[in-house]
Amino acid sequence: MKNKKLLFIALLAAGFTFTACEPEFDNEVNNSSYSAGDADFTTYVAIGNSLTAGYMDGTVSRVGQQYSFPNILSQQFAVVGGGVFTQPSYEEDVNNLGGISGIPGFLTRLILDQRTDIPGATPGPEPIAGTSTITLTPQAKAFNNMGVPGAKTYHLLAPGYGNAAGLALGQANPYFVRMATSPTASVLGDAMSLNPTFFTNWIGANDVLLYATGGGAGVDQKGNINPATYGQGDITDPNVFANAYSTIVNTLTSQGAKGVVATIPNVTSIPYFTTVPYNPVPMDAATAAAVNTGYAQYNGGLQVARGAGLISADEATRRTVTFQAGESNAVVIVDESLTNLSALGLPSYRQATASDLIVLTASSFIGTEVNDNPQMINGVTVPLEDRWVLIPTEITAINNATTAFNSTITAVAASKNLPVADMNAILGKLTTGLRVEDGQIYTANYFSADRVNTVVFSLDGVHPNARGYALIANEVIKVINEFYHAKLPLIVPGYYPGATVLPSN
Repeated sequence: MKNKKLLFIALLAAGFTFTACEPEFDNEVNNSSYSAGDADFTTYVAIGNSLTAGYMDGTVSRVGQQYSFPNILSQQFAVVGGGVFTQPSYEEDVNNLGGISGIPGFLTRLILDQRTDIPGATPGPEPIAGTSTITLTPQAKAFNNMGVPGAKTYHLLAPGYGNAAGLALGQANPYFVRMATSPTASVLGDAMSLNPTFFTNWIGANDVLLYATGGGAGVDQKGNINPATYGQGDITDPNVFANAYSTIVNTLTSQGAKGVVATIPNVTSIPYFTTVPYNPVPMDAATAAAVNTGYAQYNGGLQVARGAGLISADEATRRTVTFQAGESNAVVIVDESLTNLSALGLPSYRQATASDLIVLTASSFIGTEVNDNPQMINGVTVPLEDRWVLIPTEITAINNATTAFNSTITAVAASKNLPVADMNAILGKLTTGLRVEDGQIYTANYFSADRVNTVVFSLDGVHPNARGYALIANEVIKVINEFYHAKLPLIVPGYYPGATVLPSN
């Protein structure tokens, strides 16, 4: 059962070799019929997180950054008087690998590894082989693109968030270390130093996303108004979010700047949570019988607990682990929301259902052996830990936080007479197909072999690809045109690269 094929086989069979290319803006427009309307794009500043920075395929890279949605927007703003738009330099990323040298966890750009020469290898996204050439050398300059990957809403207000001395303590962000004008600077302060005349503000996703991508292993901090006590994988308290978000927007508009704010998407609808099935385990009859024998004592203990009135008959059934011959056995998971039966020596195990969401990174973990022991199979005889799966209670916490955050965003926008780009609604449509002006229908499922050219997410399953960022920029333009009576040229997402798929590592 070692490294059973679980995903990506259809994509492999198709033999895709799509690659990223250098950005092209050959379709530049210059038409006197275009106008800025009531907006002034002389100095456009974008603040946000990785979605603003141009993060894709698991990192920020030299080429990928050029497709950030603010950079794409700036090309259109230039037609109606928009000024120079600057982004942090990635010229040192000579091989376009991304990552940050010497910083653990900051991996190089993902590719879809299709190798078959390594026994037991499971095809799927993995970092490009090589060493990052991106350093932490401070550029000490405020940029028009102030998107900082990993930043939560309250981080934008924190002095010292770009101080390298705070990295080891988790008090600083290496992406902002490369940008900050000084060790005591804040993201918002540096943004305001440019005296923006127009801004986009798409912040807030990480206040819930990092909890989700961590499988809900973090803490829902609702009721805790001290963010200094939060872990990176925690959900921000709604009041903390509201106070930070209000401060950001009040500051951005304090000198008369106009702009657009954006809601945050419901993260549980993105490919990171919708790609790996809850039941991907193939098994023959003999193996199923052996595994069931291993769970016999656990299953018997559940019946004892039921008989003692410690759990209901329904819970006993839900917790019973049973495998059978076939291709679609559900993985076994740890569910901390189950009744605690540790007094009986029974762990909180059950098999996953369609109500659970398995994280994308589990695709290369499920079916592997623990310490090369063929009896210890992750997801089968060794249940998946919390970090690999979102259970219904965790999904509810995510949905509640997303709703609360978006309510704040729309309320603050209304108080400042700012338009809202409803990215939650727009990106939500990708689950069934989003039709754009040229008639093309785009989807979120980048693993579908027959639709790889129309997907808008990159290989990390969270961030858009170049085509996806173009689609986002287009939606912002529509909001600007309507609210500010502008006439900005729309973008054709199909002119931008789609999925980044390379044949080997």
